[in-house]
Amino acid sequence: MPAPLLSKTEVVSRLMTVIRYRGYDGASLAELSAATGLGKSSLYHYFPEGKDDMVRAVLDHLGVSLQINVFDPLRADGTPEKRIAAMIRTVDAFYRHGHESCVLAQLVLGSTRSRFGSQLKAIFTEWTAAIAAVLTDAGIPRSAARDRAEDAVLRIEGALVLAGGLGDAAVFERTLKQLPGALLAPAPKPKR
Repeated sequence: MPAPLLSKTEVVSRLMTVIRYRGYDGASLAELSAATGLGKSSLYHYFPEGKDDMVRAVLDHLGVSLQINVFDPLRADGTPEKRIAAMIRTVDAFYRHGHESCVLAQLVLGSTRSRFGSQLKAIFTEWTAAIAAVLTDAGIPRSAARDRAEDAVLRIEGALVLAGGLGDAAVFERTLKQLPGALLAPAPKPKR
C-alpha cells in the first residue's frame, strides 16, 4: 500500500527542521527528500524553483506561526507583563528551552541573506514592532521602546547562537528570565 500523501504544511514543517539545523547551503536535496519522505521529483512538484521555493515556504510558514503565537498575543489585551510573559513562554517552547537551532539565524548568514532578505526583514520588523507596542503601552517612550524591542530580539537570537556554540542551553534560559525586567524597567527621567 502506498504511503499517504503529506499535506504541504507537513512537508514545509519537515523542511523547516532540516533548514533549522543545516541552513540553506548545508541542506542537500537528498536530505530534504529524506526528511519529507518525498522523491526529488515530488519536491519539485511542490516547489518548482527548488530550494529557494522551499526556503520561501519555510519562512512563510514560520511567519504565520510567529504571527499567531507571538505577535498577535503581544498585541492582545492584558497587562504588558502578561503579554511579555506569553511571548517568552512561546519562544522558550519553540526553541525547546535553548536546545533547538534558529531558522532565522541560519538564513541571515552568508548568501541567503540577500536571497530571502525581504522575508527575513519582515519577520524581524514585525517582531520588534509587536514588542515595542507592548512597551509603549507600559509607558515606555516610543524611541526607547523601539530600542528595547530590538535589544530583546537581539538577546533572544544571540542567546540561541551562544547556547548552541557553548552547548549550554542555560545561557538561553537565563536570557529569557532576565528579559522581562530589562524590557519593562522604568524609563530614565529626561535630564533637565
